[in-house]
Amino acid sequence: MHILLLNLGMESIREVKQALSGQGYEITTERTLTLDEIQTLSPEVLVTEATPSDLSCCGVISQIKASVDLPTLKILIIVHGGALERARALDLGADDVISFPFERLEFVAKIRTQFRERQPELELEAKLKDALQKEHLAETVVEALSGGTNAKRRFWLIPAILSLSAAVVLAGLATVISNRHSRKDTLQLKAEVARLNGGILQQEELLRRAEQTRASLPASDTLGTRESLKAQTKEIRKKIAADGDADSESLKTQLQETQNRLNRLENEGRVAETIVHKYGPSVCLLHVVVELRDKDSGQAIRLAADATGKPVVDDKGMVSLETDGTGPPLQIDVFGTGFLIGRDGRLLTNHHVAEPWWGDEELKQLLDKGAVAFASSYTAYFPASPQGIPAKVERISAQADLATLKLQTPAPPHTALLELDDRSEASVTGDPVVLIGYPTGIEGILARAGSDVTRKVAENAHEVTQIVSQLAAQRLIRPTTTQGHIGDVLKDKIVYDAATTSGGSGGPLFNRDGKVIGVNFAILSDFGGSNLAVPVRYADELVK
Repeated sequence: MHILLLNLGMESIREVKQALSGQGYEITTERTLTLDEIQTLSPEVLVTEATPSDLSCCGVISQIKASVDLPTLKILIIVHGGALERARALDLGADDVISFPFERLEFVAKIRTQFRERQPELELEAKLKDALQKEHLAETVVEALSGGTNAKRRFWLIPAILSLSAAVVLAGLATVISNRHSRKDTLQLKAEVARLNGGILQQEELLRRAEQTRASLPASDTLGTRESLKAQTKEIRKKIAADGDADSESLKTQLQETQNRLNRLENEGRVAETIVHKYGPSVCLLHVVVELRDKDSGQAIRLAADATGKPVVDDKGMVSLETDGTGPPLQIDVFGTGFLIGRDGRLLTNHHVAEPWWGDEELKQLLDKGAVAFASSYTAYFPASPQGIPAKVERISAQADLATLKLQTPAPPHTALLELDDRSEASVTGDPVVLIGYPTGIEGILARAGSDVTRKVAENAHEVTQIVSQLAAQRLIRPTTTQGHIGDVLKDKIVYDAATTSGGSGGPLFNRDGKVIGVNFAILSDFGGSNLAVPVRYADELVK
């Protein structure tokens, strides 16, 4: 993670480097650079400074924002002044701004936010690039489809080894359930096929994806912040010893504030450890298998197969879908998080985990075209348990993105029930929170397991269920824990900054008392990379 410090004053450079110490960033410090020189350095975040006497940063910012070669470079400006100066910096095109002098913890949090906000842009850029590369294939497929009807109504796809995305299904069903294509339909199908080919996970991609996920796993923010505070404490003590009585009161005040923050962080860390130890075993990985059928005929959408049951593949590695064959059904594998709230095996999670097509715009288009989606199986994998437990949907909330599932056999003996706290005073802005879940699903688990495990799984497993079963048998399914603070408490949501991503949906959000105050359901990428949780009071109708 590369940060470029451009045209900062000496005092600002010292404070920025102290703040970023121990955070794991690669930092380059430069004075005046041209746009080409900035591009050559390839920074991900640019930190620059605007002072009343030097506004040279303005031209650089304008050039960067107008450049097609630096579309995802994030800019943080340090200003000397208050609200007026910060507003002016934002008007110049900065992605964020902070006044000098600043709190180091706040500065580091703003840097982390910029790296988080880059991720969706990078993913979109990669998808667009891939879609353009697949354009020729899309043209070929659409030509073949537009040439006439097919008795078995087939649609050609690249083989899916782990799962098929919603884009895959949407593109496929456009043809599987309809033989009639207008010019407009054909053009739409062409765009969907281009997305389709970027959305399928190939077998040889398993190792690469796991390695990529491993490289992107963030270091512990808490650990980095703790080390930074310890370094600050040491530096202040040195200054007190060197300066004598010259500025002792000011330095002692800084030392006390730093020690207070460090103590608070240590206390929050102990709370998190207690929560993880007690409740981590009760937070499970949910594997939901979604299948589809044609609404009119009621027939399942299947992979075309030969007499032995093996999928039919041509010399280009393409397989086909059909509605009246005998091959295996087309499946979409979805991962989320759930947690134990009842001795009867009741789990709390999100509605959109229990019914992955709910609220999904791409799948809604698919359903509008005549497909029916349904969950063919639910399996809950608890940490340290060697096998999954089948589950079924019990109830779905009519008010919020919540649902309960029920285990079909007893929960593992090492689990404890999570306690829900629906009181308004249980969620307070600024208070620390702990989030437990399975962000990135099995890719995250493989990434944490290491290259050797990933390679072995890739050799022995040929479908998602087999991969998850192998991970469970080796007791490698364990949730991740992140810490943060509540940013805001609204009527129907809690905003907080503990990191997560897809797969973390349904994870419990704990307050400092170790009680669940919310259920994670969304990432609010346009609001500083924050996340959203449904307040647990909306679960009252489901659990009482």
